[in-house]
This record gives sequence, C-alpha cells and structure tokens, in this order.
Amino acid sequence: MTASHLPALTDTLDAAGGTVSVYVGPLAGPPVFTRLPDEPHYAASTMKAAVLATAYRLVEADAVDLDEDLAVHDEFASAAPGDGRFAMRHSYDNDDEVWARLGGTAPLRWLLRRMIIRSSNLATNLVLERIGTQAIAHTLRDAGATRMVVCRGIEDAAAAAAGLDNLVTAGDLARLLAAIADHRIAAPAHCDEMMAILLDQECTEDLAAGLPAGTRIAHKNGWVERIRHGVGVVLPDDAPPYAIAVCTTTDLPDTEACALLARVSAAAWADRHDIGHG
Repeated sequence: MTASHLPALTDTLDAAGGTVSVYVGPLAGPPVFTRLPDEPHYAASTMKAAVLATAYRLVEADAVDLDEDLAVHDEFASAAPGDGRFAMRHSYDNDDEVWARLGGTAPLRWLLRRMIIRSSNLATNLVLERIGTQAIAHTLRDAGATRMVVCRGIEDAAAAAAGLDNLVTAGDLARLLAAIADHRIAAPAHCDEMMAILLDQECTEDLAAGLPAGTRIAHKNGWVERIRHGVGVVLPDDAPPYAIAVCTTTDLPDTEACALLARVSAAAWADRHDIGHG
C-alpha cells in the first residue's frame, strides 16, 4: 500500500509559492512522502528541539544536572567574532513566566520545559549558554540530521549579520524527532521525558490543528515573518507512530501558513495506516 492523500496535495503546495518542504515517514526506514526535504530554511524555534535533546544527552554525560539552578538574565555573549553582547526583548518572547524570574534563578529542567511548551526564547538562550552549540552539533550528527545547524542564540543580530544563522530542513527535523521517539538519541528514560514535554506543547495552531481532537502529537513549531514550521511525532491508537515535518518559507500570512501545515497533517493522518508500512 502507498500513501494517497499526501501526493494529492502537490498542487496546493505548489500554489503556496516560496519554498514548502515536507517529510512524512515511519520512525525508522524511508519516508513515504517528501517534497524538498533537504532544502534549508531559517530555523525559527524548531531548533529548540535540538537544544532539548542535547541537554538530556549532557545529563547522561554528567556534564549538567536537570535540577541545577541557572541565573536568569537577558544579556548574552554574541556568537559573532569579537566580544560583543546583545540584549533580548521581552516583547519578542512568547512566555512571560521565564521573564518573571529575571534577576533570580530557575532550574534547568523547568527552563527546558518552558522552551518547548511555550517556545520561550529567554529560556532557550539560558540553556544554550549552559550547554554550548558544539554539543548540539554532535546531537544532530548522531540523529542523522546532516544539514541542520544551530550556531547562535535567538536575537543575536550581530551573528546573523556575520552570516551565522540557525538552519533546518524538513528531513533533518523529522529525523531528530524520530530519534527521540525511537529511543535512539538518548537513554530510553530520558527520551520518554523529552516526549512527555513535547506532548505537552501548548502552541497547537499548525500540525496539531489538522488532527482529530485528542490525537497525541509530540511536536515543536516555529514562526517568524514569512516562516512557519512544524515537526512532530504522531501517536495514533490504531497505527504505528510516524514523523512529520513541514517547513514553509513563503509570503503567506501566518494564519494561512498554519492552515497549510494543518492540511498536510490531515493528509498524513488519512494515510497513517500506509505510513507504517513505508
């Protein structure tokens, strides 16, 4: 059997303009449907999934402690050459709870959760400062994500101007989430903890919106102007789990981009019995 609903979206994806990338497949083995899966996109907040996985791997290496307290501050060293620093903006964040601790401390475990379920930018940079980007590169390599890059913090304008950008592909994002779900990127107990956080995602306006109510999806999305991405592992009750990633760099208004991701997700759901045999 082969997927039939996903290929039927080709004209819709073409009509979106810009670059729309899709990867849908079982947790292990080849995908059942792809469209420009290796095309690079600016990462937006989907890179936070790699930060999450790396933190848990460093716990296993006894390099960090999930219960350690980190100082909460809003100025960080830039990844750009030199000794520059940059300040973050509360208004650019999606989570007030981390900002409420400014000047105090917060446990790493809590910051990781806020980074995912509310896509906290401040939490992300605090974790990045603790774990470093080199460790993330090792995580991505071990997950089979060969083109994805996480090289700077959020709002590091000087690094961006120097050509240092966080990049993703649909294929790499799907492989990363599949490696978590399939217990291949860390110990099973830690992978299960990461999945529990991803399942608690509160930003549900794109991939999750295309699924029947109550369907479990462990996912992370990301958005900035002209960009809307989503990656997740869907856990049907009546079929094997599958990975899905959709990356869009278009001129679509964000509401339309969300609807496009939801439509791809709905098509994948309709093909779920065939995906497991991909």
